[in-house]
Amino acid sequence: MKTNEVNKEISYETLLVTFGEGIGRLNTMFDDPQVWGVATLKQWIDGYETTRFTEIDDRTAVITSEYNMDSVKEWLQKNTPIINLEKR
Repeated sequence: MKTNEVNKEISYETLLVTFGEGIGRLNTMFDDPQVWGVATLKQWIDGYETTRFTEIDDRTAVITSEYNMDSVKEWLQKNTPIINLEKR
């Protein structure tokens, strides 16, 4: 199978998330990296296989994931203040 054929089969979900607090403030939940294994929200989300967190501004991020979006979305809704969660 050629590279371009493989890429056509991969389908990523995308979320645009606006948080109720600044992302820098949300990072304080990871105050003990030895417990969490990470130090930031980005590191936590990027830890899900095939998932990436891209900060757009202080309160907004784009999250992409091939197959873990349901778990990421559920975790975010339980653990962070969200103003808007928009599927793209």
